[in-house]
Amino acid sequence: MMKTPCFIGVDTSNYTTSIAFCTEDGKIVANLKVPLPVKEGTRGLRQSDAVFLHTKNMPLLLERAKPYFEEYDPVAIGVSAYPRSQDGSYMPCFLAGKAIAAALSVALDVPIYDFSHQDGHVMAALYSSGAETKIFERDFIAFHVSGGTTEVLLVSPCEKDFSCKIIGGTLDMNAGQAIDRVGVAMGLSFPCGPEMERLALSRGNVKSKDLRVCVSDGKCNLSGLENRAIKLFQENGSKEETAKFVLDFISETLARIAEQIKDKYPSLPIVYSGGVMSCSIIQKRLSGADTYFAEPQFSADNAAGIALLARRAHQNN
Repeated sequence: MMKTPCFIGVDTSNYTTSIAFCTEDGKIVANLKVPLPVKEGTRGLRQSDAVFLHTKNMPLLLERAKPYFEEYDPVAIGVSAYPRSQDGSYMPCFLAGKAIAAALSVALDVPIYDFSHQDGHVMAALYSSGAETKIFERDFIAFHVSGGTTEVLLVSPCEKDFSCKIIGGTLDMNAGQAIDRVGVAMGLSFPCGPEMERLALSRGNVKSKDLRVCVSDGKCNLSGLENRAIKLFQENGSKEETAKFVLDFISETLARIAEQIKDKYPSLPIVYSGGVMSCSIIQKRLSGADTYFAEPQFSADNAAGIALLARRAHQNN
């Protein structure tokens, strides 16, 4: 039986091992993930631990992917080889994915394409939000908001991937980092985003007071949020109120940044990507005309965007 051609994406971020398959017409048919376990009470993983856990996860993930290898015929492999498309951008965790992708490339006798983890996030957001067919061939603004990144990018599509220029974002702590630090301080399990959202939603439409966000020229400071939120929790003992304060603070901060970026680039659409942007509270605050959000499974770390970029790079090669 003739197999259907496909493109494979591999991504090994600091907290998720991922592999994805997409067809020649750009449809994601598999978006498989295995999270890296984080010890209770801790606020993350060391890079050496992440590399070790990816090495353990990948054989399990490839076993889950076996039915797709039987049905589809890989044409090319894409891999997240570095965090950003900048000279010197490097994290050891991506070496694990690079090794697996290289092995698949040799075994299957297909070409391999390197991309940045950030470009994968942007591509996944374009795909899942429906923005790909609307804005792909023009410049746009992309927010990449996660535990390791809080950046605003001016994005120009290229033949292979994207040209990204940082035009805003955090000057200190990342949004997801603040969420996880406050969550762990309240006894939540890392990563804390989903539980923080559930707690915050139980507050209904009650608005947090005294947000006092710090935003100027598209850049923000988030380091004060951790101390203020933990102080609030110590004073009232309410996980719900504290979680709502944290997410309202981040929502308002991102909204102010978006307003300032729109003043500079009024004609450009905005695409939101990264794990933090899967939060419904934040999405509600930022929703508006010409704005696009990745679906939750494509917002958090995934290899789908990398598979789609491999397709684009190979077809343009």
